[in-house]
Amino acid sequence: MSKEIRPDRLSDYTGQNHVRDNLRLCIDAALRRRVSLDHVLLTGPPGLGKTTLARIIASELYADCKIAFAPAIKTAKDVAQIVIQLNEGEVLFIDEIHRLSPMAEESLYGAMEDFKLNLMDCGRLHELDLAHFTLIGATTRPGLISQPLQNRFGIIGQMEFYTPEALKDIIWRAAEVLDIWITPHGAREIARRSRGTPRIANRLLKRVADYAQEKHDNQTISKQIADNALSFFGVDHAGLNQDDRRLLQIIIDKFDGGPVGLATLATALNQEKDNIEEVIEPYLLRAGFLDRTQRGRVITQAGCVHLGQSAWWKQSIIRKVIE
Repeated sequence: MSKEIRPDRLSDYTGQNHVRDNLRLCIDAALRRRVSLDHVLLTGPPGLGKTTLARIIASELYADCKIAFAPAIKTAKDVAQIVIQLNEGEVLFIDEIHRLSPMAEESLYGAMEDFKLNLMDCGRLHELDLAHFTLIGATTRPGLISQPLQNRFGIIGQMEFYTPEALKDIIWRAAEVLDIWITPHGAREIARRSRGTPRIANRLLKRVADYAQEKHDNQTISKQIADNALSFFGVDHAGLNQDDRRLLQIIIDKFDGGPVGLATLATALNQEKDNIEEVIEPYLLRAGFLDRTQRGRVITQAGCVHLGQSAWWKQSIIRKVIE
């Protein structure tokens, strides 16, 4: 199962239709004019395909894609070492771009806007011409990107959670690549429990295939086998895993349903705040199991019902009315 399941062309990229169609038009226009594509900012929760899309953009531009991780770019010298090595038309992908240091970010401005780099040498400022390149930034936290940096991106693609139908197509394609036998109902069941996220869908497909191989002698993955496998791996019918359910249960058990602040919740869960905010919470909020208020996180009635805590919810409402 080491085969590459990521698509490498826009025509094979499933979902995110608005983002994909905008990119198709802008890429075709840039190629026709023989200019570098405007810089691209891709935003959205983890696992939606931002890195895959960056590689596809480079492929559609017939260009190499150089990859950098923002926390490793701390100084102007770090920026210089990256951008001076870029060739004409190449793509530079910076993941988690909201985590750039202020010094590194500021040194990028001239490189992005004018393709020039200012370097200090022996107390003198030197201006260096750069090859025209396309910067693709990816972020899970667009609100943390400064306005001056945002303004230098000509194309902004906001990626949304996938529909179960789109995920079913992604799972079907991945199963074909990986030689996994699966029925449409089996693919749909995995898609339904994949939290709207292709990365999770592909991971669950592999685990379900392992289960089918070991527990069902490599039978074709049906809806029933998919259901049994996902339950075995702790993924419930709403796509929640152990961490999700634990977060909701702790809000009930330790904080009387909330509100509870993020830092306090992170301590109770022994989790990093960023992991809660970027990985766990987005789906719980979208599913309607959790609310974020000005005072903190609150479990919803739907969240209580999902945990089998309907009686607790009713008692909680009565207590609040009496108080």
